[in-house]
Amino acid sequence: MLKFATHAETFELANVFTISRGAKTHAHVVRIEVSDGSVTGQGECVPYARYGESVESVQELLANLPSDLTRDALQEVMPAGAARNAIDCALWDLEAKRTGTPVWKLAGLNEPQELTTAYTLSLESADEMRENAKKNAFLPLLKLKLGTPDDLPRLQAVREGAPDSQIMVDANEGWSIEDLTALQPHLEKLGIALVEQPLPEADDNGLIGNTFTMPICADESSHTSDGLEELRTKYDIVNIKLDKTGGLTEALKMKAKAEELGFGIFVGCMVGTSLGMAPATLVAQDASFVDLDGPLLLGEDRAHGIRYEGSTMHPPIAELWG
Repeated sequence: MLKFATHAETFELANVFTISRGAKTHAHVVRIEVSDGSVTGQGECVPYARYGESVESVQELLANLPSDLTRDALQEVMPAGAARNAIDCALWDLEAKRTGTPVWKLAGLNEPQELTTAYTLSLESADEMRENAKKNAFLPLLKLKLGTPDDLPRLQAVREGAPDSQIMVDANEGWSIEDLTALQPHLEKLGIALVEQPLPEADDNGLIGNTFTMPICADESSHTSDGLEELRTKYDIVNIKLDKTGGLTEALKMKAKAEELGFGIFVGCMVGTSLGMAPATLVAQDASFVDLDGPLLLGEDRAHGIRYEGSTMHPPIAELWG
């Protein structure tokens, strides 16, 4: 019989992190422990207000879980989202510890290798973003948070600051189709590799019938495998985040289906600790783009955190997860 314990935890960010929807100074996560009396598995989620979630709502969903809960049953009794992510990943971790078998092997995957992750630049003034780009110009892949009416100077400033880095842009639903169309020649000239969620989810039909010179990636419009078919005429790439899919189980299913449908794979994260990134490293193997830099944005990560060397991200160790 399983016992569950939830812990609301707060981690201070290294710097204020701003996107088009607002700024944050702390990462608020929920960690769940699942014990069978001998070993304990753990998982982490980041409740996200954009999807109607809070620490309190996640804790409520995680309360009174049945003691005979299985991963398969979980997919049926709890909706996709942050709460299911935490318990799903904790159940994977529990099985790995019970059996002495790493999660990648339990899931029938290849052994995870090092990854190259993007590093995210917060939405600031053009001058501030230029300076941040200069500081991180040695990194091969940068991601810019944009989504305002005056983003072109920011784009130009970052390219000036990091002339050799590959650059992705995340508008976080902040543009209109007119904004995107007007920016397209500039994005092409600046060598932007990808544009993530340019339009609001409710307006992304505006992408249908348009041709863009760089891939367009769905984030807020993309949650689980069930919604992929309707995205085919709008997006080239889908961003798989475990806090949206509701855990590793659905994330792996979503990746497989997305690949069958011809989508490129982007594996992203909310701002959380290495415990939240660890399961995502399994999904991110062979992905077109990886953005698992959450711990790099924290003032301090949790114990046994993932080792980062610049943009190189090493697989998690067993003491952390999996």
